[in-house]
Amino acid sequence: MMRALLTFAALIAIAVSGPVAAQDTMPPAPYAYTQLEDPALEAKASELMNTLRCLKCQSQSINDSDAPMAGDMRHQVRTKILAGEDPDAIRSWLVERYGDYVSYQPEVSSTTWPLFAIPALLILIALLVLLRRLGRRRHEGDE
Repeated sequence: MMRALLTFAALIAIAVSGPVAAQDTMPPAPYAYTQLEDPALEAKASELMNTLRCLKCQSQSINDSDAPMAGDMRHQVRTKILAGEDPDAIRSWLVERYGDYVSYQPEVSSTTWPLFAIPALLILIALLVLLRRLGRRRHEGDE
């Protein structure tokens, strides 16, 4: 009975770790670390990649990150640029696939409008408070 349990546990460990280990040993995508031959297309791809966030690192763009996922995203961007796709269309595709968080340049949408509205509202409130205080000081000085 104990031998059967150990065999079963070993089989489960192999089944679980096999796919995970395979992901680390997979070769990187062709354009993950290789630039495009056309300097103009590479510049366009690089400009876009600098505005996209690595989802693993969270503090680096996919252009700066060494994470395998960032390499896959660089490959996707370069492949699509090479195919003649517009950078805005590529950004939209990535946002649709990974969510608004992937872009360092979020667009105003139903989910991101508070990011734009709240700072403007706070500035407006600060200005109103400041004007009100200045108005009180003027009235106190007149008396």
